[in-house]
Amino acid sequence: MGGNALIADRARPGGEGGHPVKRPTIADVARRAGVTKAAVSFALNNQPGVSATTRARILAIAAEVGFQPSSAARALSDGRAGAFGLVIDRPARMLGIEPYFMQLISGIQAELAGNHVTLLFTLAEDQDAEISLYRTWWAQRRVDGVFLVDLQLGDRRVPVLAALNIPTLVIGTSRGSGSLPAIWQDIQTATETAVAHLAGLGHRRIGRVSGVPRYWHTKSRTDAFRDVARAAGIDVVSVEADDTGELVARATHELLRGARPPTAILYDNDVMAVAGLAEAQRMGTGVPTDLSVMAWDDSVLCELVHPALTALRRDVAAVGAEAARRLSQMTAGAEVGDFQEPSPVLMVRESTGPGPPGLPPAVTGAAARVSADDQESRSGFAFAAQPVLG
Repeated sequence: MGGNALIADRARPGGEGGHPVKRPTIADVARRAGVTKAAVSFALNNQPGVSATTRARILAIAAEVGFQPSSAARALSDGRAGAFGLVIDRPARMLGIEPYFMQLISGIQAELAGNHVTLLFTLAEDQDAEISLYRTWWAQRRVDGVFLVDLQLGDRRVPVLAALNIPTLVIGTSRGSGSLPAIWQDIQTATETAVAHLAGLGHRRIGRVSGVPRYWHTKSRTDAFRDVARAAGIDVVSVEADDTGELVARATHELLRGARPPTAILYDNDVMAVAGLAEAQRMGTGVPTDLSVMAWDDSVLCELVHPALTALRRDVAAVGAEAARRLSQMTAGAEVGDFQEPSPVLMVRESTGPGPPGLPPAVTGAAARVSADDQESRSGFAFAAQPVLG
């Protein structure tokens, strides 16, 4: 009985007696101040048309009743919505276990909050739904600009956003971004760091479990992994998967049950590496005695499992904050170009160890051929080639 009553109470619309709470309106402020609605609008938007005394009285009454102009009203008055948009075309359940997007959003929001700008965030079923959202947001003046993530091969969003002339900042890669500015990661350097670490431990056959192949960042990693490993004299074998544990487990099983199983596996992100580690252990494969496991992206997940996972660490929240700053500059009329984020740092933990004994050394010079000076001149950031013991 008590439980049902609680549910009924929660289901009420709000306000005493179950009546909806009425938001204060511009008419309420005008009535209390004894002025017209136009005068209230002038005062709230700091426009001429009212005296300083009247303006102060209107602002005080608006604050007292809790009135603020709606985003639509602000957009009509000064052309700005005071909001940026972010649409993610991924299953909602994945966001609950994927640290990357939560870190990215936290960085964006932390920067925007200081400028009193709102992040309008939602999910979409596919690119058609996402494009429809952009058209609606722009037509209704609900956003001043948008962040674009997960660029795909032949991405249809890029030409649409460019044609709509919506200020847009791409996060993740500049490949396929067209005329849109991007914040991008140097995947070549990250791959060289990962391969050099494993090759330096004596591994000569390295597996990779990749993410969704339609994404540009997956293709970029695939291309770099193949080229860097070949230059280092390393045999590689890759299997496609996604972020789901079932497909990652199947890919791991396929690699380890092959005729020539790898002695190390690199997973495209932290969630995949955790799933791969669990499958290897379920199969009775010792980590790192029989197999070294490494994650492309680092997070707290990599430190919570046993053995803790070696990974490439990026400051994703800082990337989000930089993206917010640059999009703010774009909406203010500034010219914004591409920006390369700092190179990742190798966090060496217990999941990687020596490869099988008795094998000839690999040519690791090619895998680590980018010097600190060369990398710094290219990107403005020193190459983080030295591992950090986590």
